[in-house]
Amino acid sequence: MNDDGDLRPIERRMLKLSNAGADDIEIAWRFRRTPKGVRQVMACAQMERSTTEPASPGGLRPIERCVLRWRDEGADFADLAARFRRGPAFLAQVEVLARYKLAR
Repeated sequence: MNDDGDLRPIERRMLKLSNAGADDIEIAWRFRRTPKGVRQVMACAQMERSTTEPASPGGLRPIERCVLRWRDEGADFADLAARFRRGPAFLAQVEVLARYKLAR
């Protein structure tokens, strides 16, 4: 079982109540959930979690990768703004930050 530092607050509280003798129905009532939902939360809380998060290629977010790809293919920010439903200034900032991340 995970230590308390790895758990979300709701998981810690549900496990604490369960260890104190409360049944799933009482816990469900307190958290406004179903007993099945409580059992799922507690089962997930007891699963091992990886300590490392999977890294994306180059540490870029999906929007950053897409903006860089489109910009490298010659698209301008006005075209990308409609595609991403964002303003051209926002996409310009995304590009600058993505290039900064890659340069580090």
